[in-house]
This record gives sequence, structure tokens and C-alpha cells, in this order.
Amino acid sequence: MNNLEESKPDLYPQHQQEQDMATSSAAIDGIAASALRKTKPVSLVRQVYDVGHRCFGENCVQELVEKAPQLSDDIEWHFIRNLQSNKLKPLIAAMSNLAMVETVDDEKITNHLNRAVGNFERKPLKVLVQVNTSGEELKYGVKPSGCVELAKHVSLNCPNLQFCGLMIIGMPDYTSTPENFKTLTNCRSEVCKALGIPEEQCGLSMGMSSDFKLAVRIIFPLSSR
Repeated sequence: MNNLEESKPDLYPQHQQEQDMATSSAAIDGIAASALRKTKPVSLVRQVYDVGHRCFGENCVQELVEKAPQLSDDIEWHFIRNLQSNKLKPLIAAMSNLAMVETVDDEKITNHLNRAVGNFERKPLKVLVQVNTSGEELKYGVKPSGCVELAKHVSLNCPNLQFCGLMIIGMPDYTSTPENFKTLTNCRSEVCKALGIPEEQCGLSMGMSSDFKLAVRIIFPLSSR
């Protein structure tokens, strides 16, 4: 993520969303959009690729493993879903251009992922710690109170992983979106203090198609007015 704040708009209508992103973040460095493929066909991904987009997200291991080889190998793929340990090996084995896993949320899966990356002797894989800022019982993610310890575990005990920041998946109705975004920025401050790193080295992945502009305003309250 290269220290970028990231949002995840759906692919359609991607052209308009990229224009909106440019407008919302005019003259603001450090913002990136990851186009979330989900169930979209390969043909639509190619259309978005052809206009210059290179960062795509996927939330299904099987879909990613099957369809990524049909696309250019210079795409940076982000995996954005709770990852089961039995899916790690096929994902890492098949995806040389897997750039990031955004949904690390406990030490067990972190350790499995660290070993899988090491077994395939690839460069350290970028990861984000997923935080459950809304407190929803059915939603994955570490509690805000636990994000510091998990970030420390990744940074200190997982040499095959590169801690790059924090992420959230918002509530479907967006009712508590501002509070969730602010909670994540507070978590970042705590993590950076614990790790002794500047906040610029701890990215935030937050915001979907309907609320990424709000994410930009919360992260950059003055520049995005």
C-alpha cells in the first residue's frame, strides 16, 4: 500500500468513481483506490485495467486463483475477506502478484500466513490488521483494544509478513460510518506509538463505494473541504 490511505469502491461504475476520487482528494498525496472485483467478470476488470487501474481487490480465494491468471501479471491483488487456514497454501502458491492480505485478525491465522509465505520463499507479504470498530458480533476483526498487540505480533514475530496498517469493513447501512472511521484513526495512533513509527507508515484501508469521500474527509479534514 506504500503508506497510502485506501478505499475500496466496486468496479462499476469504476470510471465515475475514479473521477470522484480525484475530485475528493484533489492535491492530496497518499490516497489510493482498490477496485473490488467480487463477482464482476474478467472482461470488466480488463476494461478498468485498460484505463490505467492496477490495484484490485478480491474476496473469494477460488475466484482469485482461477481468474487472476487470465489477467495481466502486473496487477496488484489485495485479498479482502476473512482467510481460512486451509485456503492459505493454494492462495500463496498460485498468486505471485498477491500484493496484500487486508484481513489479518488473530495471531493464529497470522502465524499460518507467515509460515505459508516462508515455505514458498517469496518476499514478505504486506498485511493489514482488520479491526472490528462497530462491535458487531458476526463481523470479523480484532477488537480495537487488541489491535496494538496483534500489530506488534506481526511486526516482531512474523518475518515473512510486512505490517502496513489497519482496515475496517463498514456496516451495510453506513449509520455509524463516521464513528467507525474515527475509531480506526485512533487505533492507528495507538499502534504507531507502541511500534515507535510515524503515522505515515501505518496506512488505513477504509471506505467503500458509498462512503469513501467521508473517509477522505476524516483522514484529511482540512485538505478535502
